[in-house]
Order: sequence, then C-alpha cells, then structure tokens
Amino acid sequence: MTAHSGTPHSRRERPSKPALTRDGIVATAVGIMREEGLQKVTMRRLAQELDTGPASLYVYVRNTAELHAAILDELLGTVPPPTAGGPWRDRLEQLLGSYTDMLFAHPSLAQSALVARPSGPHYLDLIERVLALLAEGGVPAGQAAWGVDVLLQHATATAAEHATRVGSASAQEEMDTLARVLRETFAGTHPHIAALGPALIAGPPSARRSWGFQMLINGIVHTPVPVAGEPAAAPGGDDRG
Repeated sequence: MTAHSGTPHSRRERPSKPALTRDGIVATAVGIMREEGLQKVTMRRLAQELDTGPASLYVYVRNTAELHAAILDELLGTVPPPTAGGPWRDRLEQLLGSYTDMLFAHPSLAQSALVARPSGPHYLDLIERVLALLAEGGVPAGQAAWGVDVLLQHATATAAEHATRVGSASAQEEMDTLARVLRETFAGTHPHIAALGPALIAGPPSARRSWGFQMLINGIVHTPVPVAGEPAAAPGGDDRG
C-alpha cells in the first residue's frame, strides 16, 4: 500500500495556463483543422483544446464563422508574392494560382472560403497585390475594384470544386460516365453538345485553370464598370444587342 501525505495540495500549485490571445486561439484552431478537418473546428472543441470554457473564447472570436474566416486569413499568410519581373498578367496568374494551391492543400477550408468573409492583414495583403498588378497593367480603377472580387471568386470556386472530389472513390467513375454521355449525345436533339462533346472536357486541369484566369483578366481589362443608373456597355463600348 502506498502511503499518502495528509497534507492537502492547493490547486494554485498547478502550472498556470498561458493567457488567451486571439493569435493563440487562431493558431490552435489551425492545428485542429490540419489534424481533424475544418468541420471539427468548433468553439466547444477549441475550448477543450485550450483547457478553458467556450464563453472565454467569445471575448476574442464572436462565432464559428468568424473563427473560420480567421483560419483562412492565417493561411493566406503562406501565399507567396509573385516573382519580380515578367509580364504583369503572368505574375497575376501566378499569384492567383498560389492562392488556389493553398486552398487545394486544405480541401475543407476551400468550401468554407466560398462564404467566409476574412478581413485580416493577410487578406488585405492579397487584395493589395492583385490591385497593384492590375494597376501595373493600366486597368482602370473601377474595373480593378470589381475585378479583384471576380478573380478571387473564380479561384475559390475552382478549389472548392476540387475539394469535393478529393478522396471520392466515385470521382473517376462519374467523369467516365459524363464522357460517355457526351460521346453518345444525339445530334438531332442536342447538336452543339454532339459537335463539341470531347472538347467540353478536354485539356489538363492546369491548362483549363490558366485559361480561366486569363479569360477573366482579359474581360476585366476590356469591360467598363457601368455608371450608376445606366445599363452596362458591351466590351469595347459597343452597346448593340
């Protein structure tokens, strides 16, 4: 039998916990996401990891949506700036590609990013870099202001679509089924699909992604922002229907 001292031990003798900070909370949330996925990053799970009560976290983060946005902003800090030199279009595509690749690496975050509203310093850095490259290309300010949103939406949606296929045992089977349906489409009822069937799904993902970015960049360059109360003009100023 082990002898026990009759002297009680005070709870105050325990090592003190580190003080909560927003940076520490976000860093812990990122760790949970990496290990368990974004769906596990809840206020309750985070409080458990930090050995505190959920109510303590609301002083620093208002809700789970804000927490997920903070995780996104934290990981935006890993997106490298584009290389110096070279055409501005290529550097802009490189930057957008790096952002997309970051989301590819975190599939659960990619889907959340479609509705997240980050406003932290790394998000602002990304916006600033995109706007700087558009300005370098001589894109009018209004078109650049609207265009940055379109470019990031496309990059995010591309990553989110990719995320739905990660780990899916049926992804290749679904693609094979689509290819077969397109090949067998009857020209009498769907002539355009029958004519373009193979082309609809042709090309490697990297080439399609690059084409998508360049197509959007071209559209931003050539599509003026409508004046309030006036219909949008066609590219090049042609208002014809």
